Amino acid sequence: MTVTEIQQDTSGSGVIAQRRVLVVEDEPTIAESIAARLGAEGFKVAVAHDGPGAVDGFHTWQPDLVVLDIMLPGFDGLEVCRRIQAQRPVPVLMLTARDDETDLLVGLGVGADDYMTKPFSMRELAARVNVLLRRVERAQQAARTPALGSLRFGELEIDHVQRRVRLASGDVHLTPTEFDLLACLAAQPRAVLTREQLLAEVWDWTDASGTRTVDSHVKALRRKIGATWIRTVHGVGYALEAPVS
Repeated sequence: MTVTEIQQDTSGSGVIAQRRVLVVEDEPTIAESIAARLGAEGFKVAVAHDGPGAVDGFHTWQPDLVVLDIMLPGFDGLEVCRRIQAQRPVPVLMLTARDDETDLLVGLGVGADDYMTKPFSMRELAARVNVLLRRVERAQQAARTPALGSLRFGELEIDHVQRRVRLASGDVHLTPTEFDLLACLAAQPRAVLTREQLLAEVWDWTDASGTRTVDSHVKALRRKIGATWIRTVHGVGYALEAPVS
């Protein structure tokens, strides 16, 4: 087996007890700490320590979410993310030792849903894992609720049922976070939503220290749908620039 499943006593937890998380981290101490915290939260956890092991482990263990370090032996986390997303879409929380915006945008561009810069709080990591999984549950619920329908703004169509976005050029592949961000802006076209509002609506956060996460995801989203669709209001937030009929 290419991953090591971590056995935890979760008898008193009861929190998402059946959810599986694959932790991909080459530093044993960090990997063990993450696994211990997530195990205490009620998750089933397995650990891989290199790129090839992560891809093989993803295929054999079928996790619900992946916590993925960028710097790995074999091949890096960006390549791991590309390969696992090609197998099956899954939420990915990426870990990076460098606070470099280019690295973060590349990570979001290959399918990561969120990122954390080392060193980080284990409590915050567990909170973000829970948020990402709740987003998956909301998406599944939306797929069973056809009444949500679609929104169209000129060439941009947002299909809530299938969670698909289309432009005149064709389908646009968005991560679950990017879709939720776009849908949140589209719910109030032309209205300016603050970063704090977006954090609360999309990420379920109330901590304003995460506003840079919003900025990074907006940049990644603009790369996919075009920069003109989202207007920046400096010092405040963002608005969807829906065309006037």
